[in-house]
Amino acid sequence: MLKTLWAIVWNGKVELLETAELPEGAKVLVTVLTDDETEFWLNASQTSLDAVWENAEGDVYAQLLQA
Repeated sequence: MLKTLWAIVWNGKVELLETAELPEGAKVLVTVLTDDETEFWLNASQTSLDAVWENAEGDVYAQLLQA
């Protein structure tokens, strides 16, 4: 299963910005994003999330939770 983790480069080393259970010797793939690319992907992701969560069909679940 693929999992995306945010990280930064600090003193020439990649440091994760969140904790993760990675076994010793795990192979990872690092994708370098420029600031423009980061903004693009965040916006693209938000559009998909909005399509799932911000819709009238979901209102029925809100009504059930209030009951």
